[in-house]
Amino acid sequence: MSVEAVAAGLKGLTEWSSALTWADVPGPVRLRAALVLSDDLAAMVAARDEPELAAAQVGIMRSAGRAEATLFNARGDRADRYSAATANGCAADWCELDGGYRRVICHAGIYALPAILAEAEAEGHSAEDVLRALVIGYETSARVARCFTFPNLVLHPHGSLAAIGAAAGTAAIRRLGAADAAAAISSAATMVLPGPYTHPINGSLVRNVWPGVAAWTGMRATDWALAGIRGLPSALNDVYVDAFGATAHPAELTEGLGEAFALSDGYHKVFACCQYGHATIEASIRLRARADWRQVEGIHLDTHYKARVMDNTDPDTTIAGKFSIQHIAATAAVHGEGGAEAFSAAVLNKPEVAALRHKVTMAPYLPEPVWPNDRPSRVTWTMADGSTVSEEVLSARGGPDLPFSPEEIHTKIAGIVSGPYPAMLPVLDRILTLEDGTLSRPWADLVAQMVAQ
Repeated sequence: MSVEAVAAGLKGLTEWSSALTWADVPGPVRLRAALVLSDDLAAMVAARDEPELAAAQVGIMRSAGRAEATLFNARGDRADRYSAATANGCAADWCELDGGYRRVICHAGIYALPAILAEAEAEGHSAEDVLRALVIGYETSARVARCFTFPNLVLHPHGSLAAIGAAAGTAAIRRLGAADAAAAISSAATMVLPGPYTHPINGSLVRNVWPGVAAWTGMRATDWALAGIRGLPSALNDVYVDAFGATAHPAELTEGLGEAFALSDGYHKVFACCQYGHATIEASIRLRARADWRQVEGIHLDTHYKARVMDNTDPDTTIAGKFSIQHIAATAAVHGEGGAEAFSAAVLNKPEVAALRHKVTMAPYLPEPVWPNDRPSRVTWTMADGSTVSEEVLSARGGPDLPFSPEEIHTKIAGIVSGPYPAMLPVLDRILTLEDGTLSRPWADLVAQMVAQ
């Protein structure tokens, strides 16, 4: 039965992770950890002016405890670690600019980082401690995601996985032993959110706060596990298999530990929407170089299942637009790019974009390619004169098969943080080069430098 194998797998995973030192982490993985930290931190900053998020953070600050950790919203807010982690977790996915894990549906970086950053700032841990904890939190989230697979897109991972990453990251930054780390993760598993995948597609902004709620949950699950309030060793299987109906693959929890790190299979974004639509954007940008979008009479997409699920011709919120394949195809055609402006609230009602959304049709991309080309898109424009032009992208850039250069990600980060936090980029540059003197510094000191005006 899977229940015993899953419990044994979690035990093996936490025995490995609790013993992991920064020296054990291969050099390329260290660099990846620094890049994910910097990129996901920038994603938090990017959301600072979103009105609903700003209102939510005002509410969080109203009931917050003593100042221990920073909210990266460029308003000088500091709060207790739990409130800060919640606020930053809510911001992390708001603009859809955070990175993800390519092999399965999982955004492991933002599941672990909000809790890790708040805990590190509150307790005086070093930047090296932060990066080590990120490696562990990322690895744990990704392996749990690989362990439990679902036949279709029912649960959004921001709800069903984020608390696992937060608990694993909190346990790692606190240097807990294997048994306590396993107990924290087991407890957190019983507190995950059954967030429906349909919610972002249909415009519900509640999806954006799931990682924030999960950051609080993971931290508290770790607190309570140390107080003796613990989930059963079987909790992962009990939740994901028995309650959620997943199929378990227990070997994923331990196979290749220390040899193949999940961070190596991560992806980064420059387009501000769900990654399932990125191939469509790239193909549309290519078409713009060949044809006049103003003459487009129809847009047809031959694309993968996960993109076709994002079926919403008339998105009415920014999150709905980011999860609407019709809006993705239309705004890319009109604007020739997929950045934050192309997915802003103002563009939702832009007449030319709205008109093009209603001209989009879809069909399966056949035959279905295998990974890493499992998210392809062939975009065909039918023009006013009856002619057609088509472009095909098998795999969008940003993943391990077609990575962005470090310079490209650096440019993205600089474009986000340099305005609100002029001093942030120089600090991140030192982290990105793994400068010894910087990594040994308390994270709180580095944050103070980053947010100084």
